Amino acid sequence: MLQRQFLCLVGLLLLCEGQEQNSVATVSCDSFTDLDLSHCFLGTTLYVRLLLYTRSNPRCGRELSHRRPASEPLLNLSRPSAFVIHGYRPTGAPPVWIDLLVRLLAEQEDLNVIVVDWNRGAANLNYFTAVANTWHAARNLTAFIVNMQACEEGASLDAVHLIGVSLGAHLAGFVGANLKGKIGRITGLDPAGPMFTSATEAERLDPSDAMFVDVLHTDMDSFGLNGAHGHIDYYANGGADQPGCPKTIFSGKSYFVCDHQRSVFLFLCGLNRTCTLTGYPCTSYSDFLDGRCLQCEAFKPAPCPVLGYDVSRWKDTLLRLGQTKAFFSTTATLPYRKASYRVDMVTWNQYLRWGVVYIRLYNGRDYTETRIDQKLLRFERYTTTRLLAQFDDDVHPVQKLSVRLAIGNVMGPRYKVRLLRIRLIPLDRPERPAMCRYDIIMEENMDVMFRPLPCDSHL
Repeated sequence: MLQRQFLCLVGLLLLCEGQEQNSVATVSCDSFTDLDLSHCFLGTTLYVRLLLYTRSNPRCGRELSHRRPASEPLLNLSRPSAFVIHGYRPTGAPPVWIDLLVRLLAEQEDLNVIVVDWNRGAANLNYFTAVANTWHAARNLTAFIVNMQACEEGASLDAVHLIGVSLGAHLAGFVGANLKGKIGRITGLDPAGPMFTSATEAERLDPSDAMFVDVLHTDMDSFGLNGAHGHIDYYANGGADQPGCPKTIFSGKSYFVCDHQRSVFLFLCGLNRTCTLTGYPCTSYSDFLDGRCLQCEAFKPAPCPVLGYDVSRWKDTLLRLGQTKAFFSTTATLPYRKASYRVDMVTWNQYLRWGVVYIRLYNGRDYTETRIDQKLLRFERYTTTRLLAQFDDDVHPVQKLSVRLAIGNVMGPRYKVRLLRIRLIPLDRPERPAMCRYDIIMEENMDVMFRPLPCDSHL
């Protein structure tokens, strides 16, 4: 007890001393360690730096003392703290996203945003060395968080949020395990796969590492980790290949990093409030694309969980449900969000037909189109088919729409399909009304355009 009181007293004295110095001196900024390829070839020895940012200094980092956190006046231990932990740095350069992530986090609420700079240790052409260094860096960060708790009015573990990218996600998991899972939250952005695919729960990020763990997957077939490793795991575009990323090695560096790094940019987009990416709990991406998981019944009256900083809103439900997988699709560029509709079709045709569906939406000046071809659809007498239609652009209000059933029959006679009803329900815009049309005769492989009507209340 005396030791804790002494630490508090020392912290207060240093706090006052720091405030006096700041009043008469210009504050200097501490920057993320910038290395080059020579360091990577020669190897680096692990050294962990902790850079503090707040709302009052979102662009000027202040390096913290590992042993005396309270010596930095800007560090308010009564505030929540978010730690940003980068991953493997094969070139030694600072992450391109680090400054923006810090600023956007500082805008969410009054936080201590602390960048865990372990570039000396992560910058090494020998990936195995960097993996080994995650354990040592985790012990270092664990000790710092324990020191943050040293005073009676010190930090609370449940107010600590670790945000780990790639290898940094596992580092965050090790810290959480060291603290017996009492950390408030860990966010894993595409946790690293190499060296971790066969790891036990004690050797990688897992749900027991924090009170709440959310994970985003974007590159499971390469640098990311396959499977489910949080209380909720989001899988962007199925969790593997991302739209707009190169498909061949001839694209250079982008081929290797684009899918993996997309996890950070999706998280940034959510922080910036420029896109709302809704995750639909489902057993697989294929079932999601087939329109089987669009209700989110377990979360009502709340909506489906949204990716990003605010996912803790669904924490209680997710903890009750156990490990949850959630899927969503994106576009190739900002703001990444697709306009999604649930489409219900009732067909009445004499002969069984198989095909895919094209839907085009018009708002008078612009249009957007989607092809629903996840699998061949079955059209027969009085068959109800539920589809998920996702458009790259959100055209609103929809004045006209066209539908085409592409059967694939180009040589034989064209058959007609009677569409008793088609209904489009906006999934991400519940304030918008559903659109319907009734009793349409369609000739296969031909577009049929019509104006949507209000849906009957009993449907």
